Amino acid sequence: MKDLARHIAACNNVPSPAGLVPFRIGAEQVGWLGPELARWLAFRPRDFHFDGDGVSLPAGLRGAAARERVLESAARGLEKAGFFKLRGELFDVRAAPHGTVLARLDRAAIPPFGIISQGAHLNGLVRRADGLHIWLGKRAKDKAVAPGQWDNMVAGGTPAGLTPQETLIKEGGEEAGLPPELAGQARPAGRVSYIMRNDEGLRRDVLHVFDLELPEDFTPTPHDDEVEHFELWPARRVLEAVRDSDDFKFNVNLVLIDLFLREGLIDPASDEGRRLRAGLDAGV
Repeated sequence: MKDLARHIAACNNVPSPAGLVPFRIGAEQVGWLGPELARWLAFRPRDFHFDGDGVSLPAGLRGAAARERVLESAARGLEKAGFFKLRGELFDVRAAPHGTVLARLDRAAIPPFGIISQGAHLNGLVRRADGLHIWLGKRAKDKAVAPGQWDNMVAGGTPAGLTPQETLIKEGGEEAGLPPELAGQARPAGRVSYIMRNDEGLRRDVLHVFDLELPEDFTPTPHDDEVEHFELWPARRVLEAVRDSDDFKFNVNLVLIDLFLREGLIDPASDEGRRLRAGLDAGV
């Protein structure tokens, strides 16, 4: 039998920021840069200023639009240099999850710049006489991240200008055929966060978690090419699969562990429960 905590450890694999360079907008630190990206930015001294505290945008830039133009130009240059491929979707740049929007940046550049990213994850729940059941989505095999693994019923990054709940309603229709009036009944259940270094850069992710009680006669239906199909599993089977396998997308494990604690499938007052809860709050 494996340990649930290993999933939390895998998503929090940065023991310290040693070797990373702080990235600031004005007085606010918004990110962390790897050495290679920082060296590339050093060749753009008009747009990125280096000092003893790290890297910053020019102090003379006024307003989010001006800052965004500089970041957009850098992102295009970084794409040409092979750092990443732009995705054509903007995310808000903030120093804290609920902070002021300081600029916008293409989603592909968010981890390389070590900027906070936010998303919405939905637990689709069905309560039957024999206990709690959970809807899961099988990710398409051609997905760039976690192909063919299990996912929450609905999940997606929060684009610029949208709230997590608006993201949930948008993604619910696109991914699962979830009517907006039904998606709007989802209850905010908290959040999990983590800081993970991988091939993309530094993922500083905040996942806003929602629970939605679904009628037994509702079946989610894929409406895009991101999900192959959906399955409804007993909650105990989901817990055992998360515990004993690596079949779920890395951050979905954390969302489900949070659900197991809240639903009492794991005793939140036990030593294990307290350790897991502390780990889910270890990120941003």
